[in-house]
Amino acid sequence: MCVEDVEKLVNDRLRYMKTGGNFEDSLRKEMDQVNSTPFTLDIEQAAHPKRFITPSFKHFKGDFDPESHLKHFKSIMIFYKANEALMWKVFAMTLQGAAQDWFHTLPSGSISSFKELAYVFIKEYTSYRTIKKNPDHLFNLQKKDDESLRDYIKRFKAETANIIGCDDRIASSAFKRGLPIECEMYRELTISPCQTLVEVFATAEPYALWDDDRTAAKKATKQDDQPVEPASQRNDMIKDKDGGKRELHPQGGAPTTESYTKFTIPI
Repeated sequence: MCVEDVEKLVNDRLRYMKTGGNFEDSLRKEMDQVNSTPFTLDIEQAAHPKRFITPSFKHFKGDFDPESHLKHFKSIMIFYKANEALMWKVFAMTLQGAAQDWFHTLPSGSISSFKELAYVFIKEYTSYRTIKKNPDHLFNLQKKDDESLRDYIKRFKAETANIIGCDDRIASSAFKRGLPIECEMYRELTISPCQTLVEVFATAEPYALWDDDRTAAKKATKQDDQPVEPASQRNDMIKDKDGGKRELHPQGGAPTTESYTKFTIPI
């Protein structure tokens, strides 16, 4: 007998003692709950279409946005959306863990349409729903002092992507509002306002290139202005007439006495 079997026997015994001898009734109720289905009889008896192969899904365990999972499921089952019975059954297969346990707690025969199933599913896991941002959120974005124009554009694009149905005029106005007044592009957007966000980004691209070039030039100038290390702190080497090297000022010590080549013939 393995460890799992022993643990099962112990747990069964404890449950029997806690229920006061009604262990069989408790077990029967649990088995009935597992074998029951929340779908109506018509859904259960509906036949699958021929040659149907169950696609691979991202399983839902009750730990992220239920609307995102529902959209993911519908996009994969788009060719079978007319067959609601198949949609209901396959959706149940995408649930795992706590979500699968929740599914089996639904009353038997309580679900008669996929719309009802989607409603109770989202309602159960509504606390995991992602809060959607409205277009007014874009007016909170401001270009930072140490942020390049290109980085500001990337950050603005990322925030815009999280807003569904964002109006171009609102987004264009918010992008301009986030720029410093002394910025050249702010002046450009004021004189020649763009109608769409695509036009705004197209106008911003030359300014971003100019800003990148200016930043690179500043870095190069800063490196050129760095002080040169004094000769007294370097380990200078000079060549003698024989092509060898000798140390003038060894690092960390006193300067050595210079030696010269002695000639046998007077100059």
